[in-house]
Amino acid sequence: MAKVLMYSTGVCPYCIQAERLLTAKGVTAIDKIRVDLQPEQRVAMMEKTGRRTVPQIYIGDTHVGGFDDLSALDRAGGLDSLLAA
Repeated sequence: MAKVLMYSTGVCPYCIQAERLLTAKGVTAIDKIRVDLQPEQRVAMMEKTGRRTVPQIYIGDTHVGGFDDLSALDRAGGLDSLLAA
């Protein structure tokens, strides 16, 4: 299974929804970077993704985006193959 990295905060409902979806897909480990606890990581996230909001999700080397993007990818049938890569 591909490595999953998620930039998140402790109180973000979309982060929780993303984690639930990924867990339902069989992901057992998500590397979380808490940008609320490490402000310098928010800066790094914004430079890397061009986005300011969380979650920002990477599966392997692919930037999926936020929860809406993750959910859309799942509905389109592309999430399983990306996770399997």
